[in-house]
Amino acid sequence: MQKRLLGAIDDSSDNYTALPEFRCTFGGRSIVPDIAVIAWNRIQLNDREEPVDDFLEAPSWAIEILSPKQQATRVIDNLLHYLQYGCQLGWLLDPDDYSVLIFTPQRELQICRGDRALPVLDDIHLTLTAEQVFAWLKLQQRS
Repeated sequence: MQKRLLGAIDDSSDNYTALPEFRCTFGGRSIVPDIAVIAWNRIQLNDREEPVDDFLEAPSWAIEILSPKQQATRVIDNLLHYLQYGCQLGWLLDPDDYSVLIFTPQRELQICRGDRALPVLDDIHLTLTAEQVFAWLKLQQRS
């Protein structure tokens, strides 16, 4: 699921990149979301044109995928921390429930299931439903 989401997001915008397991340090904490979506113009480069090691801001969009033994409250706490420091959108995917919790600043928490379209950032031209995302869990051999 993580691999497919990364590709789908990267293919849908020239302004953002989706990065797996990218450490973000802000507000006194370092957090590594499963996927951090960051505007290209926010990524600082070193003199070799490589991203600097420390990203000192919240991502624009944080995606977390709940693992079987992971505590949901800990992940929710991280998503709320992202929003508190400028993140525009957070997703928490729950593969056991086939649901996506949607976190946005100053708005009520949403739960998406089935064929309901998932919200994305304005500059990302991507239409996905929870049903489509969780279908990626099924192994499909390429011929």
